[in-house]
Amino acid sequence: MSKTHKTYMKRCLQLAKNGLVAAMPNPSVGAVIVHNDVIIGEGYTSAYGGNHAEVNAVHSVKGKSVLKEATIYVSLEPCSHFGKTPPCSDLIIKYKIPKVVIGTIDPFAKVAGKGIEKLQNAGCEVVLNVLKEECIASNKRFFTFHQHKRPYIILKWAQTQDGFIDKIRNENDPVQPNWITNTNSRQLVHKWRSEEAAILVGTNTAITDNPKLNTRDWHGKSPVRIVLDRSLRIPETYSLFDQTIKTIVLTEQERDNKTNLVFETIDFSKNIAQQICAILYNHNLQSVIIEGGKQTLQTFIDANLWDEARVFKGNVLFYTGIEAPNFKGNLVASSKISDNTLDSYYND
Repeated sequence: MSKTHKTYMKRCLQLAKNGLVAAMPNPSVGAVIVHNDVIIGEGYTSAYGGNHAEVNAVHSVKGKSVLKEATIYVSLEPCSHFGKTPPCSDLIIKYKIPKVVIGTIDPFAKVAGKGIEKLQNAGCEVVLNVLKEECIASNKRFFTFHQHKRPYIILKWAQTQDGFIDKIRNENDPVQPNWITNTNSRQLVHKWRSEEAAILVGTNTAITDNPKLNTRDWHGKSPVRIVLDRSLRIPETYSLFDQTIKTIVLTEQERDNKTNLVFETIDFSKNIAQQICAILYNHNLQSVIIEGGKQTLQTFIDANLWDEARVFKGNVLFYTGIEAPNFKGNLVASSKISDNTLDSYYND
């Protein structure tokens, strides 16, 4: 593979990061236009409903006539269908760009090779699969959603030095979290929330902590809230039901939907994780953070339905309590956040 191709594709991946959150549920793509080994145009995917990367890259080129002698690099196959914007493959053909270097094929059924076919039929030279794995990883949520028909699943919890995620609660205990991490770690969690489509907790976590599950310590959109509540035990006065953020309640009880409050029924006696994935897929939610508690996290672990685990270890001891989930994963990174440790795992 040409080192030049890799160099420009790496630049595409750098650009794609800029649009990742705003573009959802679209993938964020980077595009670079090169003439005589000089970059003459760049772009990345605009906020959802706006221009795609190829359009922004072409618009950034001052003298369009030179495009007939240029090469365009894109981290994902140019689209071939009319969605919220016209097909990017048509734009490339319109400006007679002779060579297109593509990171990976688009898994979305309406594209999936059709953009490449259209370019080739128009006489474009197409080079495929440059830094393919890196390009897939850059849109891991999008690829997981379309290839596996489920959201990209991130497990997250905090545990003490002695391996507990919470104390044993008594009914007279205050309704609030037993904090294990520091304020810096909590701000990072809120940043993560702004980057994902949904966030999920179980019944016990909702009742004992009364969480808001928003991004109050970070800028950005709050994720859709998902809560398990088999028999609707969570008080209606709790924050999850304030209707300020779309919330989906997974239950066995039939209830009418309200503004920003949706009730979905599942069978709690079997395949809970799979049912949750199916509902989130139907709601077009491409990613979810599972924040607890122990039973909910373990349900996804036991079903082998998870992609990442982000585990904080705080500088506190509980001595007894609810033990952290049991799981096996590939440790990919470990870092310090003040007096906390953050370990990140991928599912083998």
